[in-house]
Formats: sequence, structure tokens, C-alpha cells
Amino acid sequence: MSTPMFFVGLDVHKETITIAVFRNRDPEPMRVDRLPNEHKRLRRYFQRLSAEGSVRACYEASGAGYVLQRALTEWGIDCELAAPSLIPRRPGEQRKTDRRDAIKIGRDFRDDRLVLIHVPTEADERVRDLVRCRETFQREIVKSRHYILKFMRRRGFIYRDGTHWTQRHLNWIRQVLAPGTLAEEDGVVLAEYLALLEYKLQRRDELDARIEALALTPRYKPLVDRIRCFRGFKTQAAMVLATELGDVRRFESPRQLMAYVGLVPGEHSSGERRRLGAITKAGNARVRHILIQAAWHYRRRPAVGATLRRRQQGQDPDVIAHAWKCQNRLYKVFHRLAAKKPKPVAATAVAREMVGFLWAVLKDIDVAQLQDTEVSRAA
Repeated sequence: MSTPMFFVGLDVHKETITIAVFRNRDPEPMRVDRLPNEHKRLRRYFQRLSAEGSVRACYEASGAGYVLQRALTEWGIDCELAAPSLIPRRPGEQRKTDRRDAIKIGRDFRDDRLVLIHVPTEADERVRDLVRCRETFQREIVKSRHYILKFMRRRGFIYRDGTHWTQRHLNWIRQVLAPGTLAEEDGVVLAEYLALLEYKLQRRDELDARIEALALTPRYKPLVDRIRCFRGFKTQAAMVLATELGDVRRFESPRQLMAYVGLVPGEHSSGERRRLGAITKAGNARVRHILIQAAWHYRRRPAVGATLRRRQQGQDPDVIAHAWKCQNRLYKVFHRLAAKKPKPVAATAVAREMVGFLWAVLKDIDVAQLQDTEVSRAA
């Protein structure tokens, strides 16, 4: 008698987990249980199940993170995470319960209808969260600058002598703080806004220093060095791509990577009519944002300035040649599209094509080997 295979669907919440267990290809679950979200109870449950046969489990990626997946893997259970936006749903499904969700995930997992996501190592996740923290501070800096500009405008102070947030502009703001220029309460408000901005800038700079140091480690240096050969990618942007994408080899083609970052156009076609719409915006929004920001650099004529030349120094000549080819190609694409469409649309198209160039130079880097090197170095 062959050993049964159990397919387990998990609906995970902060306090409870609903578990649906399918035996082999049975159409209905053999059991559905609801347990507290406690590792001790879950471990006993899966140990009993494993004693009866092989077990594979899956749950929907969510704010719960990868803690449960790593625990199950440690207990010898093959556990996967499903992309929530790509779980197939029937138009007539109007009822949603934890039990139904667990059964659906288990059945779809067994029938290979789920798109599974990449689970980073704990070390990679920690670095990724550090990079995300830096991006959060950058957004907060933008908010603080808006607060200051809007407050000063409400009080009739408008800067007309150049670009905002240069040293000259900051000196002008501090002059407004001079005694007698503002009412006492307004001076307190502006001083507090400035102090908050300076705090955020200081914290961001400290995070930048940590990220710069991490970019030099064996785990990230090969990826970051290649990405930095391209126009528009300094260390911070390169680290966003390196930490969010992980091993690019998991994408079989550039188009798969384009879809992952949501840069492919939506499609509404029927019969003989084919209609393409706006980009899907599915997948990793952080990478998409960085790519579109970098794409704006390609509106300028192809050139290798002093900063880019320093970044390319000592790098693989093939990668540098590829980056130069990218500049020439994307400059033409941007201006051809900008002549007939809004510039943001042109920048988005450039970002999509840029993905292909980046994929070509990153696809031969074995991230698993880099991780092993980092572990050996730490030991």
C-alpha cells in the first residue's frame, strides 16, 4: 500500500489558523480543523499528520510574513506561500469564511492552480526590511518638506530665487525664523517642522551608511556592482532591486520579470479586436517605482559622466557594454514615445524595456552561492 500524500491548506490569522487536509486526490477534505496560532499546538498537529504520510502545505502570503513557513520547514513539512492577487476566484463566489478559504487554498494547491512566491532567507529579509525602512524615511522627508512649504505659503512667504531645498533655500527659511519676522506661535511651528525634517534627514543618512556597508558584502556586491553600471542606479536604488528581486534566475525570461513588477500592459481583447490598456501595476511596487524613477535619466543624451564612470570602474566590460547599449536604445525609445504621448507614459515604457537589459546582466549570478559564501564568512 502506497504512502498517502496530504495537501494542507491554511487560512492564517493572528489568533487562529484554519487547516483543511486533502488526502491524495480526494475531491473533499478529509478533515478541517481550527487551532490557536501557537507553534506548540501546530507542531503536534503536523507531527501526527506526518506519521500517516507525506505532507505539503500552503497558505496565502500576508502580513503574517514567513514565520509559519519557516517553522513548518524546520519541522520537515514542505510549505509554500501563494500570491494572493493571483489566486483564482469564481465570479459567483459570494461567501467567504475561514473554513472555505482553507479548503480553497488546499484544493487549488493540490491541483497546481496557485502561483507560488519566492521566500527569502531570514538574513535577506532583514536586509530587505532595512532598505525598506530607508525608503520609508525618504517618503517622510518629502512629507516634511511639503509641510514646511505649505505652512510658509499660508503665511505669505514664497521662495522665488531658485530651486527648493538647496542650501540657499534652507538659509532663506532660517532667515524667516529670525526674531520679529513671524508671530511667536508661527515661529514655534516652523522651528518644529524644521527640527523634524532635520531629524529625518539624519536618520536617513545613518541608514544610507549601513546600506552602503551591506552593499560591499559578498552577498550583495556582485549584484549591486552590475546594477550600478546602468545610468540612474546609485547604491540605494541598486540595493532595492537586489533585496526585492533576489535570484533573477527564477524568471525564465525578461517578460516574466516585467510582469512581476507590474510593467506589462493590461489587455482587453475579444474576437479580432486586440486592445492594450495601462500597465497592470501587479506585483512588486517598490521595484516598479525605482525603475520608473531611473527611466527619467534616459531622456538625456547617452553619456558616461564622471560619477557613472567611477561606478563602472573595474567592472565586467560586457556589462558596461550592455549598459551603454541600454542608454542608446532607451534614449531613442523615450523621445520617440514622448513625441506623441505624455512623458510619464514614455518613462513607463522605458522602465519596461530597462528590465530586459537588467535581466540580461543579472541572470547568470547564483544568489544561493553568494548566500553560502556569506554564511561561511560569518562562521
